Order: sequence, then C-alpha cells, then structure tokens
Amino acid sequence: MSDDSKKNELSGEANQETGETPVEEDQDGTQDQSNGDGAAANAEDAVEVSGHPPAKIDDILPDQLVLYPLGGRPFFPGMLTPIQVEGSPYYDTIRYALDTPGKMFGIILSHAEDGDKVFNAEQLFKFGTVARIMEAAVNEENKQVKLLAEGISRFEIVEIVKGEPPIVARVVHHDKASHKMDVEVIKPYTLAVISALKDILKYDSLYQEQVKMFLSRHNFGEPDRLADFVASMTSSKREELQEVLETLDIRERLEKVLVLLKKELEMVKVQDKISKQVEEGISEHQRHFFLREQLKEIQKELGITKDDRTADVDQYRARLEKLTLTEEAEKKINDELGKLSVLETGSSEYGVTRNYVDWLTSLPWGVHSKDKLDIRRARQILNRDHEGLDDVKERILEFLAVGKLKGEIGGSIILLVGPPGVGKTSIGRSVAQAVGREFFRFSVGGMRDEAEIKGHRRTYVGAMPGKVMQALRLKKVANPIIMLDEVDKIGASYQGDPASALLEVLDPEQNNEFLDHYVDVRFDLSKILFICTANQLDTIPRP
Repeated sequence: MSDDSKKNELSGEANQETGETPVEEDQDGTQDQSNGDGAAANAEDAVEVSGHPPAKIDDILPDQLVLYPLGGRPFFPGMLTPIQVEGSPYYDTIRYALDTPGKMFGIILSHAEDGDKVFNAEQLFKFGTVARIMEAAVNEENKQVKLLAEGISRFEIVEIVKGEPPIVARVVHHDKASHKMDVEVIKPYTLAVISALKDILKYDSLYQEQVKMFLSRHNFGEPDRLADFVASMTSSKREELQEVLETLDIRERLEKVLVLLKKELEMVKVQDKISKQVEEGISEHQRHFFLREQLKEIQKELGITKDDRTADVDQYRARLEKLTLTEEAEKKINDELGKLSVLETGSSEYGVTRNYVDWLTSLPWGVHSKDKLDIRRARQILNRDHEGLDDVKERILEFLAVGKLKGEIGGSIILLVGPPGVGKTSIGRSVAQAVGREFFRFSVGGMRDEAEIKGHRRTYVGAMPGKVMQALRLKKVANPIIMLDEVDKIGASYQGDPASALLEVLDPEQNNEFLDHYVDVRFDLSKILFICTANQLDTIPRP
C-alpha cells in the first residue's frame, strides 16, 4: 500500500472514530503538529474515543514504555489525537512503538514548553498517559509517520532504563480499577461538574459539540472519564492540567476539575459581558471598530489601562486645575467635556470636540509673566543690539519709565515707521528681552481674510483660531509682546476686512473682551504689548 493510500485510510478511520474530519493544525489551535526535528501532540486537539471500549489493561500493558515527550498541554486517557512525526529522534521512537506487540508508547509532558525539542529524560514529568497506535502511515524514505493515538491509562515512571532517544522507562500503571470509588462520596462532585458544564454551555457554544459527543457515548457512572474529559476541554494552564493527570484518587480529581471548571465559567462570563457591552455601543457605521473596542473592554476589565475617551477627559481636567478661568470659560469647557465623555471615539464629532477642548485648555487663562522694568538694563540691551537710533531708543525708554511708575506696561501700542532694513523688527525683539516677556511676530502684509485675525467658525471643516490666539497658545502666557509687521500693506477682499478686525485686537476699550470666532469665549488681550511696524504712514488704513 502506498503512503498516500495509507494516509487516506488513516483519515477515513479517524472520521469513523470521531464523526469529524481530521484537520492538520499546530499547537496554537491545531490538531496535527510537526516540525523538522519531530512533533508534539496537543491534548487540546484530542477527541473522545468512540467505538473502542476500555480494554482490560491489567494483563496487556507493558512494564516498559518508550516515551514521547510532549510540549503544550498534557494528553489524557480516553482521548484520540493525531500525531505527525518527521525526522529523528522521534521517528525512531514511533518505530520502536510500532514494533512492540501492543503498539503502545507513553505520551508524557515535558517541563519545557517546547517539548518536541527534548532529548533527555531529566526534563520529563513523572506521570503520563499510555497511548495505543490505532493506525499509522509510515514513509521510511523521508522518515515520516502519521498516526492516530488513543489514550489508554495513566502511568508513573519508576526508573529510566534508557535516557537518550528513544527514551525507555520502567513504569507502573494506574487505572480506575486499582482505585476504589465510593459512589455516594463521588456522586455530588460528579453532579457539580455536570452542572458547571451546563452553565458554561449557556455562555459559550464552542464546547457544545465536544460535550454532546461525550454525553452521547458515556454515562455518568464513569466519573474518572468525565473528569479527564472536562480537564482537557478547559483552557487551564499546563501545570494545572498535569496536576489533574497526576491525581489518582477520583474524588480529589473531580474536586480539582471542578475548580478549573469554575474558573473557566468565570472567564466565559466576563467574555460574554465584554461582548454585550461592545455590541451595545456599536452603530452601523462603526461596526469595523468592533475588535478594537473589544480589546479596550478587556483591558478595562483587567485594569491595565483606561480607554482613549477617559484618558482624554482626565488629561483636560488636569489642565484646568492649573488655570485661572473666567466663569464663562469654565462653564464652556465643562460643557464640552461632558459632551466628549459620551461621544464614540471613532465618530467625526469626537475628533472635532476633542480638538476644540484641547485649544480651550491650552490657552494661558490667567497666566502672566513678571515684567523686569529696569531702565538701566533696558538701555544696555538696546545699545548692545543697535548702533544709533538714539531717538527711537529714548522714546522706548520713556515708555518703559512710565510703565514702571504705573506698575504695568500692558495695553499700549508702539508704532515703528521706517524704510525696510533699518531695524524695526529687531528693536521689538530687544524690547521683549529688556522687559523679560515672550515675543511673537507675524506679518499682516497682504492679508485679505479677517479669519486670519479672528479665526474660523467651528462649523467649517479644518477650522482654526486666529493668529492672536495661536500666539497665546504658543507662548503660554497672556501678556507677551506681539509684533504686527507691515500694517501699511494690509488688504481687503470679499472675505472681509482684516484692518477692521485688527481694531478689536488693538483698541484698549475692546480688547479686554476679545472674541475669537473659533474659541467662542471672551479672552482678555489688554495685558499684551503690541508693536506695529510700517514703511509709511499714509497707507495705514484709518478706523
């Protein structure tokens, strides 16, 4: 018989045993694992044995077994698992087993999770499962074997006879006949396991096929078989499952399985709760965000991190504690934060609202730098940075001296007029350095849109505040020095008159309640020192 026909025969008989088509997978959710050096069977992939009633094993189980190290999870008695082996040393292990009269070998868990790389007996647990080869397809040329193994009973290693592959050990066998079962003691545990199993089925349908298969072929008079089946069905840790495998007393085994099953039940309840919470918050146009939202809910349940929405709101509230807000601004920001906390993070409105709140909380409400009104120091800085311009320097020093007497220099406007290149802009920087204020310059030459000064209304896509509010956010103080360059070249168009918008910015009677179209909350500009520059006076627009 060819190798292909043997494989087909194996697949066909596997279908007869399980009622399902065998699937080749790997350990991360697989039934058939292989690699270049060997292969490991996974107990997760095992299915309940059908049509093979337990044999009377006392007389047929050998005292010595060749051992097959297993990575991942332990393999339990009463299960079926496909195994694919390629290359030494595991090909030799399976061939050794095939040559024995009962075609039996021991499947045993390794302390290392990559059990298929274990080549010595020191890394093996003491307890494993005797497996009987039901069918095998051998390719001697490529040293490949595909087989279907049936779990028979537990065994315990007594002595290692051969420590190198193929590993051989002298063992003692443990089956249910060797352990007395008090029916009255075990029955409550059996019923508790069955009850927990039914509860899990209410939340997760993935277990239904496995449970139906077990219940249709076994009665509850086999509590040991029930315990092994339920343990293999859970997603418990490998160490916990190995502990179940090593527990010989049926009552204790059922008790441990019940604990694992309760943990599994709590996990599926949380998963079900998360799924419902996510589904309730999804609308049709946001359905593609489902997996991302589910991940956020999982992180929330574990307390790993906050979702984006909560983190944003907390961040903005933390900013508010450092600001001295007006009553109007505080009410506006709190209203917007309330709206932000209920919007879906994937919606377009969330992005618009978040950007608006970010602007409101980034403005320097009540934040002012302290002026350094030292006339002697100011004179030194002006003389250091500029040669000549004595009349300009004297006028600036007079202005600073008056400000020192008044106690402040805010709310004033300085106009510097002269041809290009005489130092108007650099004089402004020197003044800012002399009084210890932040300096911001922008040119209004050629400006034809009043939105450059007063901002765009939030109803427009891509709306932003005007230059003045941008300067305040950038410099992080409410009293910088702002230089308006080339005010004599400002223009006008159908989009508005920027010169008229500047009037509200510069007029001391109006700028204490300046209203930017985007910010939409009054802001006090009266503490700002404005310095304007022009090349000639006659082209400056009149009010």
